[in-house]
Amino acid sequence: MSKLLLIIKREFIAKVRNKSFIVMTFLSPLLFVGIGVFVGYLSQMKADLKTIAIHDETGRFVNDFKSDEEYKYLNLSNLDLKVLKDSIISESYEGLLIIPKSADNTSLQKNIQYISNDSPNFTFVQKMQNVISKKITTENFKQANLDTIAYKKAEAKVEINLTKSSGEEALKLINEVKIGIGGAFGYLIMMFIVIYGNMVMRSVIEEKTSRIIEVIISSVKPFQLMMGKIIGTSLAGVLQFLIWAIIGLILYFGISMIFGFQMNSEVPALTSEQIELTKTFSFENIKLYINEIPLLSLIICFIIYFIGGYFLYSSFYASIGAAVDNETDSQQFLLPIIMPLILGVYIGFFTVINDPHGTVATIFSMIPLTSPIVMMMRIPFGVPWWQIAISMTLLFGTFLGVVWFASKIYRVGILMYGKKPSWKELYKWLKY
Repeated sequence: MSKLLLIIKREFIAKVRNKSFIVMTFLSPLLFVGIGVFVGYLSQMKADLKTIAIHDETGRFVNDFKSDEEYKYLNLSNLDLKVLKDSIISESYEGLLIIPKSADNTSLQKNIQYISNDSPNFTFVQKMQNVISKKITTENFKQANLDTIAYKKAEAKVEINLTKSSGEEALKLINEVKIGIGGAFGYLIMMFIVIYGNMVMRSVIEEKTSRIIEVIISSVKPFQLMMGKIIGTSLAGVLQFLIWAIIGLILYFGISMIFGFQMNSEVPALTSEQIELTKTFSFENIKLYINEIPLLSLIICFIIYFIGGYFLYSSFYASIGAAVDNETDSQQFLLPIIMPLILGVYIGFFTVINDPHGTVATIFSMIPLTSPIVMMMRIPFGVPWWQIAISMTLLFGTFLGVVWFASKIYRVGILMYGKKPSWKELYKWLKY
C-alpha cells in the first residue's frame, strides 16, 4: 500500500507541476468565456443587406413585401423580364421573384418562381411563401363573401395550463431545462474522461519509450503502477476541476454585477415570443425551476459517476499506452473506447428528453460504458434510488473486472518495444 501511495503522490505532483497543466488550468476558463463572448458578438452582427428584385405582373403582391435589415425588396415590375434575369446572372441582385399573370389564384400558386445563382435560405423562402399565401387567402375570403375581420376574431388561441397530479402548477419548458442541465453534466463527464484518460496513456507511453519503466517495474508490481497512475491523474483532474469551479463562480458573480448595473438602461423592444420567454424565466420563476431540479443529487452523482467512469476508461487508456510505443500506434485502439461515450451522448439527447424512464434510456443508464453519461441526463427527471444503486454497482464492478484484464495487458506490454501489437496479440496477452 505504501508503494501505491508513493506512485499516486509522484503522479499527482508530476501532473500539477507540469507547465502545460498550470497554464491550461487558468487559461481554459478564460478561453471558454472568450469564445462565448466572441460567439455572442458574431450573433449580434448584422448580415449583409441582400437586394431582391420583384417582377409582379399582377401588381397585387409587391407592396406586401416589406424591407428589413437583411432583405431589401425592389419593385422592378416595369422592366423587361429578360433584362432582370441577366442581372441575376451578373449578380446585380441576390434573387428575382417572378409572379406571373394567371386566370385564377389556383393556377397562380403553381407558377410563382424565384431565380437566384445560389440556393436560397429555407427561412427566407418560407417567409416569401407566407406573404403570398396570406394575400391569396384574404382574396379568397373576399371572393367567397366571407368577413375576414370576423374570421380573425373567431380564431381561437388555446393555452393549456399545466398542473401536476398533486395539484401544484407545473412549469413550462421544465423538461428542456432538465435535459440541458443533465446534458451539461453528462458532456462534462465525457470531456474529462477523454482528456484525463489521454493524460494517463501519454504518461505510460513516455515512461515506456524513455525506458524509465524498466527501473520502476523492478520495485513495484505492474498493477500497482497502473492504479497509481490512474488515481494520481484523477486527483490532478479533480484539483483542476475545483479551480475551474471557483473561477467560474467568480466570473459568474462578476458578470451578474455588470449586467445588474445595466438593468436601469434602456431596454430594446422585444417581440411577443421574447416577452413570453422573459416571463417564463423571470427571477421568481427561476427559484421554482431550481426547486424542481435535484441539484444535490446531481452534484453527488456527478462526482461518483465521474470517478467510476474515469477509472473504468483510464484502465483502457493505460493498457493501450502499455501496448504501443507512440501515440500514432494508439489510434487503432482508441475508436472502440470513444464510441460508447459518443453513443451515450446521442442516446441521452435523443431518448431521455422524450422518454426518460423508457426501456432504452433505462438500459443504457445501467450499461457501465454509457451509464455515467445517460444516467446523469436521467437524474434531473427523477430516477428511483435503486436504479442509481444498481447502475453504480455495475459501473464499479465492471471497473474492477476491467482493471484485472487491463493489468494483464499492462504487465506484458509495458516491456514490449519496437513492435506494433494487433488485436490478436492483445488477446494472447489476456490469456497469458
